[in-house]
Amino acid sequence: MTAPVVKPSLLLHVCCAPCATHCIETLLPHYTLTLLFSNSNIAPQAEYVQRLEHVRKLVTLHGLPLIEDAYDHAAWCTIARGLEHEPEQSHRCRACFAHNLARAATFARQHNLAQFTTTLTVSPHKQTPVIFEVGRQHANFLAMDFKKNNGFARSIELSRKHGLYRQEYCGCEFGRKNPKFEI
Repeated sequence: MTAPVVKPSLLLHVCCAPCATHCIETLLPHYTLTLLFSNSNIAPQAEYVQRLEHVRKLVTLHGLPLIEDAYDHAAWCTIARGLEHEPEQSHRCRACFAHNLARAATFARQHNLAQFTTTLTVSPHKQTPVIFEVGRQHANFLAMDFKKNNGFARSIELSRKHGLYRQEYCGCEFGRKNPKFEI
């Protein structure tokens, strides 16, 4: 009799349900997943709540555990101070990635999860090399480029199939003032 295959544990930082769809589909055959919703960058709070509700819907569909970080937008604004007028894909985004990925690294350690990664790389509007550079500052970061194999298109298809809310900006109020893409 052969022993059952034990999949390694992985924490998936989730920016929103649509981006998570393809990531979950890609990772689930290989990892035991726990999702983390840690996004104090999202504003206004009603937007944060709406995105969280749809992440909850998604984890229910898959029967996955979800860790919900406390919403602390004031702390995130401290991180972004002085970068408010930076364009998308600038130093402000790097600071935001650093904040969210550091939280994910901490939660992975606290919950004894071997590694962590993020859904942020599925978006064609996010610079994967920058996300990887920031993530690799943590020993337990798994660099996964979810744009590969038409990941973004697949995330759109899956989010429509499951009736998930698709937002029109990254999440922070500075991106909302000048939205240039649909997630």
